[in-house]
Amino acid sequence: MQKLTQQEVKAAAAKHGIDYPALRAVIEVECKGAGFQADGLPVILFERHKFWQALGKLGLFSLRKKARAENPNICNSASGGYGYYSAQHKRLAIAASYHRDAALESASWGIGQVMGFNWRSLDYDSLQEFINDMYESEAKQLEAMIRYIKRHNLKRHLNAQEWASFARGYNGPAYKVNNYDTKLADSHARFVAELPECRP
Repeated sequence: MQKLTQQEVKAAAAKHGIDYPALRAVIEVECKGAGFQADGLPVILFERHKFWQALGKLGLFSLRKKARAENPNICNSASGGYGYYSAQHKRLAIAASYHRDAALESASWGIGQVMGFNWRSLDYDSLQEFINDMYESEAKQLEAMIRYIKRHNLKRHLNAQEWASFARGYNGPAYKVNNYDTKLADSHARFVAELPECRP
């Protein structure tokens, strides 16, 4: 587990042409600024409805039915049932006992909370490469987040502080439920105020 320094965030922002305070804001809002738990495991959120969908895409309908009957908070057509953040790796392990790859693809990972099923579109050679990066360092987690931002053409919204448009693209159409746009705006304003060049 390697923690990310603000110098690394600044360097990544410069390399990819992303507004530095905006990038910091996304990191803070997505995972409160930390990509790892105190025990060294990457921060994740397991999505039971994504696991349901993943098993369906694989044609594993009998397995899906069994998983839902035995563990409806692990496999379900409805979202929710998340529980505490501290319980997420246990939930993932239960899902993996049914189908490992589908389980790993059904969790959001690290600093950027990037869903595992994005690994192909983000140009990872395999799901395992993506997972290895999520365990390696926050810098690798940040790379995944930036890949997602660029892949979905969200950099322009981020740099223009078009928070609603960015939040819709990054978090989905239900972004307003968790006030992602206003949280991003508030976080960005705070980080801008911290910059030496912005101080009176």
